[in-house]
Amino acid sequence: MTECKAILVMGAGDATGGAIAKRFAREGYVACVARRHADKLTPLVDEITAAGGTARAFGCDARVEEQVLSLFETIEREIGPLEVVVFNIGANVQFSITETTERVYRKVWEMAALAGFLTGREAARVMLPRKRGSIIFTGATASLRGRAKFSAFASAKFALRALAQSMARELGPQGIHVAHPIIDGAIDTAFIRETFPELYQLKEQDGILNPEHIAETYWQIHCQPRDCWVHEMDLRPWLETF
Repeated sequence: MTECKAILVMGAGDATGGAIAKRFAREGYVACVARRHADKLTPLVDEITAAGGTARAFGCDARVEEQVLSLFETIEREIGPLEVVVFNIGANVQFSITETTERVYRKVWEMAALAGFLTGREAARVMLPRKRGSIIFTGATASLRGRAKFSAFASAKFALRALAQSMARELGPQGIHVAHPIIDGAIDTAFIRETFPELYQLKEQDGILNPEHIAETYWQIHCQPRDCWVHEMDLRPWLETF
């Protein structure tokens, strides 16, 4: 009996995370998709199944160590070895520094930095004995520079980038590919469509990122030969300024 290969997408939503799960499912991976409330993943699982793939939904608060430990143990025991782990939790908020409460700052840090650490650590623990696997952390413009009113988000994304760099240097020589693609631009999501309609109009000019194209890049990262691994790369629309 052929052993199933699995991918975990932590922070699977309606856009990028879902597109990544669907892309790997087309290649025969069992798409394990996780977010705090598993019932919100039903449409994604149904879509993957209808297309001939296999998917499992999990409810997991990635900020809680016990839940992350349980998630990885369940996947490895019931589904198969995790070949790919993608950390894709978003935590983008905008507040002036004087309006940024301790609760907001702490929550954003927990979502984007602490949760990334817990996910990355457990991915390393299951992959190291096999000496293979890909761990991909989704970065953002804020991973590279802080902007006014983004102190909480930028601080957390800076921390996630440092985590990815440290893990890449430690795990790369042991056969595990750690990558940190930076998404620099608006993504085609319902949030952008409803909140920034003028920005969304740029879709007609390929001016916002297509989640399926992001997912294709993640697949290519995973498929790279180890003599030519990328760690960090920028993904942005052709008309984006940077």
